[in-house]
Amino acid sequence: MGLNDTVSADRTHIAFFGKRNAGKSSLVNAVTDQQMAIVSDVMGTTTDPVYKSMELLPLGPVMIIDTPGYDDEGELGKQRVLRTLQVMNKTDIGILVTDDSTGLTEEDVRICDTLGKKNIPYVVVLNKSDLNGEGLETENSSAGSIGESVKNAEAALSSISSKPAGIIRVSALKKTNIWELKELIASVKPNVSNRRLVADLIAPSDMLVLVMPQDESAPKGRLILPQVQMIRDIIDEHGMALCVQPEEVKAALASLKQPPKLVITDSQAFKKVAADVPDDIMLTSFSILLARYKGYLDSALKGINAIKTLNPDDKVLIAEGCTHHRQCNDIGTVKIPNGLRNKLGFDVKYDTVSGNEFPLDLSMYKAVIHCGGCMLNEREILSRVKSAEDQGVPVTNYGILLAWLTGILDRSIRCLV
Repeated sequence: MGLNDTVSADRTHIAFFGKRNAGKSSLVNAVTDQQMAIVSDVMGTTTDPVYKSMELLPLGPVMIIDTPGYDDEGELGKQRVLRTLQVMNKTDIGILVTDDSTGLTEEDVRICDTLGKKNIPYVVVLNKSDLNGEGLETENSSAGSIGESVKNAEAALSSISSKPAGIIRVSALKKTNIWELKELIASVKPNVSNRRLVADLIAPSDMLVLVMPQDESAPKGRLILPQVQMIRDIIDEHGMALCVQPEEVKAALASLKQPPKLVITDSQAFKKVAADVPDDIMLTSFSILLARYKGYLDSALKGINAIKTLNPDDKVLIAEGCTHHRQCNDIGTVKIPNGLRNKLGFDVKYDTVSGNEFPLDLSMYKAVIHCGGCMLNEREILSRVKSAEDQGVPVTNYGILLAWLTGILDRSIRCLV
């Protein structure tokens, strides 16, 4: 997988926020050096978040996001503002864009305060500076000389606790200070973890067996993302990966001179694989390792307690981070409900969501069962977990749930404790 093929979840998400007609889309086009977003003098031209992948060194692969103005009006405007706020849940670095001639408004300051409270580092950009009388030479707070409009912006932000990583004056129209802006953004350190999928659990030359069913739900001609990520993490640590389907697990283990360090399976194959792997060999799943990698393993383990106490009238939300064509034996809509029915002895009520459809109001649910989250970045899935927990709704994960249904939950997390 080349740099340009880096998946969205592994990219630093840089989102541009601002009022309508602040010049966000023009600035995004200037930063990406592409006509990524439609530009118009008409307020509210951007109606949905627009995404563009690029490379911004030294950050590496990034995802640039242009958002609708957060001052949009009317019923449609409220929906657009909601989508803008939802983008914030996946933002690693925020860019507040405002009109240099008007300075920061109270709404701009509130957005900066929200970014700070969400622990998102941000940069303030005073756009349209070509229309302001001040010169543009080194007029940014990361340089030595600070212009009057930058001082005014700093004064406006003095009322909030979080401070920007920099304030810079630019002209998207004249392409002035765009290079300096990109350098400033690239210098910002996102507040993300350095967790690894599995590399920290192994040593060089360790052998791992990866059980990867290639059934009707597997994409033709390629491996799914968690499998690819796991293989890469193993070889980065100079470990070795033996990849098999569930039917070959016994033969694979018999072919090895010594037991593997770890067997990692697709959660849906837990029952068969657990039966074929001796108990003295550590066993876990891709989904459980993803929960650890994304930072919500403890929450997912606690969430099982809510599943154990479900009643027939309870409602459960099944959430997936990506969208896909559901087949007759789909894990979220078929296998998990069937497994819970067999375990509990009755059916509960289910809602299912996918992609960006995660609801804000979760109060009607007894629990949330989430996929591994391979297509979501760390900040977004942790935001979902926190949103649920703030509303008193426990969250668990596909792999944790399936391990519990199979009766091997303790065994499946033994390698992690």
